[in-house]
Amino acid sequence: MSEFLVNLLGERLVNSETAEVDVQALGSKLSLVGLYFGCSLNGPCKQFNASLCEFYSKFKKSSEHKDTLEIVFVSSDQDQKHWQDFLQEMQWPALPFKDRHKKMKLWNKYKVTSIPSLVFVDAATGKVVCRNGLLVVRDDPKGLEFPWGPKPFAEVVAGPLLRNNRQTTDISSLEGHYVGVYFSAHWCPPCRSLTRVLLESYRTVKESGQHFEMVFVSADRSEESFQQYFSEMPWLAVPYSDEARRSRLNRLFGIQGIPTLILLDAEGHMITRQGRVEVLNDPECRLFPWHPRPVLELSESNAVQLHEGPCLVLFVDTEEEGELEPAKELIQPIAEKIMAKYKAKEEETPLLFFVAGEDDMSDSLRDYTNLPEAAPLLTILDMSARAKYVKDVEEITPAVVETFVQDFLAEKLKPEPI
Repeated sequence: MSEFLVNLLGERLVNSETAEVDVQALGSKLSLVGLYFGCSLNGPCKQFNASLCEFYSKFKKSSEHKDTLEIVFVSSDQDQKHWQDFLQEMQWPALPFKDRHKKMKLWNKYKVTSIPSLVFVDAATGKVVCRNGLLVVRDDPKGLEFPWGPKPFAEVVAGPLLRNNRQTTDISSLEGHYVGVYFSAHWCPPCRSLTRVLLESYRTVKESGQHFEMVFVSADRSEESFQQYFSEMPWLAVPYSDEARRSRLNRLFGIQGIPTLILLDAEGHMITRQGRVEVLNDPECRLFPWHPRPVLELSESNAVQLHEGPCLVLFVDTEEEGELEPAKELIQPIAEKIMAKYKAKEEETPLLFFVAGEDDMSDSLRDYTNLPEAAPLLTILDMSARAKYVKDVEEITPAVVETFVQDFLAEKLKPEPI
């Protein structure tokens, strides 16, 4: 256990007095680590920090599990004085200020897209136990549900579900169905836009004979707004009044922003978190239920995934969509191998794979990342770390791609700034 934590966090952390904390010794008792991603200059982080301090203090004083949990602060501060001042307010250790490389690895490994964020991970394996620790602090202030591990979807969603005619049903209506869990709100313009597309997708899938149902989990600010929004939807919803169940579903799927559409299979296992992207990319629903594909063609709708972690992008000289197929076939074997390897370890893949042709989207990406105009051009882009890795060779072969990817994963490549 301790060896794993040393690999994850490094050999030394620091506390509020900037004294060193030995990770090897720290990890000997731990079963759970909360990785707290934040920044001293961020208002929501300051607010959450106060709540987390109160939660942590009570847990360490009264919980029978007090010795098995530790929080570690992973800062995105750019100023050491601000970081040091913020650390004074904390009772837990932090990654050293200068260890930017380790911080970015953690951001990428756990797909952190916003702050504050608190991710609970197993201290022995690093696997995510609970992605949305903010809701744990809010909903379980006494730590009674420790270790906050995931429960089956059927157990979390259990209870009455509404239809927009005000009739109710229960989760038996979901049995044997693919399920889309839709986190959305009327006040959110991107949500309303997605809902209009989803209405057509929902009807298309149902008319094709597929067993498919959706459950709306509202983030509206009032019952009235919920009712107004839900009146447009032909699917089911968790009652707005059942705030505890809505919060548990947010916690189960680690929702960090809306709109989010989660797709589940008939057994309640996750197919994809990227339902929004899939629906927008596949309006005719030909690829339903949208199992993850090893290689994607870069588009406006899926470009958001470039910000979720490192992405390999192969740029090719073509303006025709169908002409991207040879490029996809070139990198697909290595993409499939990487996906299978990390799926077997029950971990998220550390690298997404894209091909991009000659279009406005690709041009914008090249300009933003200051890439050469060459094509073909093999790159790995890490937007959150503002880093890029470029392989500019005359011929890109499967062996070139394989070596490039393996060297990146082994941290043998030298990054260039974006």
